[in-house]
Amino acid sequence: MTRYDVKRELKQCYAPKNSDWALVDVPAQRFIAVDGRGDPNTSADYARAVQALYAVAYTIKFTSKRTLGRDFVVGPLEGLWWSDRPEVFTIRDKDAWQWRMLISQPDWITKDLVDEAKRAALEKKGLSTIADVRHETLHEGLSAQLLHIGPYDDEGPVLARLHHEYLAANDLRMCGHHHEIYLGDPRRTAPEKLRTVLRQPVQRVHRPV
Repeated sequence: MTRYDVKRELKQCYAPKNSDWALVDVPAQRFIAVDGRGDPNTSADYARAVQALYAVAYTIKFTSKRTLGRDFVVGPLEGLWWSDRPEVFTIRDKDAWQWRMLISQPDWITKDLVDEAKRAALEKKGLSTIADVRHETLHEGLSAQLLHIGPYDDEGPVLARLHHEYLAANDLRMCGHHHEIYLGDPRRTAPEKLRTVLRQPVQRVHRPV
């Protein structure tokens, strides 16, 4: 049985080589998701959301393999981040961050299968946040993206360059939430070696001729 691995199937989205901003076309994807707000380093809601996502993700994996004969590698943790004030990301005002944590799912994973996995995971784990996990589709399309290597708190300057230089220089504007894909485990990886895909959906600005 060949296991589906989103990092292999969508290399342009999960394994970029560029360390400066470049454009990529991101296809529609299915995810499981949980929303919240606050500093991911200190928020109990954030910790519970991530725990619930992984509990459901692995239950989906085992259910898919057992009932459908289709196996897959559980994808990396991802996050959409936003605020009414975009500058809170460049100045790292984390208490003002809103977030939607995600784990990608293969196309054959339906809402019904997710709901079945939620019931099983809730019964086994007893985590109330599992009830908040939902199935959703995200289609970001044209996006600016790069691979950031280093601590999460070092992202400020590269995001400032996106907001204040790259977008205007390329006649682009932001049109969706800031997206991060965490390719390293911060519990086991030195901060300077962490690998994070940074992505921002964009639209082209049509200038008058």
